[in-house]
Amino acid sequence: MTPMKATKSEHRRQRNALPRDRTFVLTVILSVIAVILYTVLVPVHAAIYGAPVAVTMALALAAVGAPLISLWYPNLALLLFTVSAVLFPLMVSREASVSAPWPWSVPMLIAFVVVVATVTFRRGWRPGLIQFALGSAAGVIAAIMQPSIPSGTSLIVTTSIVAGIYLIALLLAGRLRLGEELTRERANTAQEQSRRELVEERTRIARELHDVVAHSMSLIQVQASTARYRVPDLAPDAASEFDDIAASARGALTEMRRILGVLRTEDQAAELAPQFGIDEIPTLVEATRRAGAAVSLSHAVSGDISTATQLAIYRITQEALSNALRHSPGAPISVSLSADDTDVTLVVRNPYDAETPGTPGGHGLRGMHERATLLGGSCVAAGSDIDRFWTVTARMPRHPNVSLEGTP
Repeated sequence: MTPMKATKSEHRRQRNALPRDRTFVLTVILSVIAVILYTVLVPVHAAIYGAPVAVTMALALAAVGAPLISLWYPNLALLLFTVSAVLFPLMVSREASVSAPWPWSVPMLIAFVVVVATVTFRRGWRPGLIQFALGSAAGVIAAIMQPSIPSGTSLIVTTSIVAGIYLIALLLAGRLRLGEELTRERANTAQEQSRRELVEERTRIARELHDVVAHSMSLIQVQASTARYRVPDLAPDAASEFDDIAASARGALTEMRRILGVLRTEDQAAELAPQFGIDEIPTLVEATRRAGAAVSLSHAVSGDISTATQLAIYRITQEALSNALRHSPGAPISVSLSADDTDVTLVVRNPYDAETPGTPGGHGLRGMHERATLLGGSCVAAGSDIDRFWTVTARMPRHPNVSLEGTP
């Protein structure tokens, strides 16, 4: 379906369809009116107009039920009411018609008003006008078929009343549709305002990261890279440490550029594929070992795994190793990667001596949990009072339904 056709179809649905709660209320009201009109219409036509009771009951059911039926089947309702409007006046005797309003009795006039108002309110001006015209024509046809019965005054009064009700229903329906459109416009405006505020906030964060953090990391990288030339008699081990610091700073700057690219992308989807995955975890572990930690790695993952899952596994491993180095320096760390047909499991474990291995509810733990949850997985970080080990366990699907290709 083309966008233009889709737009026209949507407008048509908005014009013809009422909200469910309003339809329910309208159904209840019309049902009550139908019951009341039926209990009055049948006795009036049977007693005053002398119409056959069985025929009157059938025609009255069609007349008072037409407004209710028009909520779902407007064409059927139009047919039922028009037929009953033509036949009702023909079922009475001339003597009874002379002493009572004809061709429209008062209950039938009310039923005519209700069906025109309902069709106009529910379906719009054109179906309501058709119902008004056919109902009026039914009265004229009855008058033509019974020329000896005076009917001019009744027809004029009926047509005038129903025409007024038709205009009122038309104005009320237009006012309600206008209110609904204004409500939708306000919602769209609020959504656009929220999106604009989000973009402005992301831009401000990107600016702060670029001006403060990236600048500081650049200075660290330059100072570490030039240390062997600026510091005389620098020991080889110290020079190697400075080189590792410079390499880490360069990697951090690369990551910072990717983060800035994501933050400055208004649609929140950076056009950069993830650069890190499960295959880079051994390199990450080796870098952690060079920082002085004893890290063991068990890697038993193979097969096709989505880039989003690989990136999330890499980031959670990176954060877990960073937390272990920060909160339990010198403690051995074990990293275990395994996979089955549907999921990939990561377990990072290290002993701790402090009462609290980290800050509960910290941003790092929250970030790990959010990454796993967005992919349809789980990430739990908890300590054990028995063996005093801190364990991070993440389990994520190989191919999640949600793609995070642009997430840093």
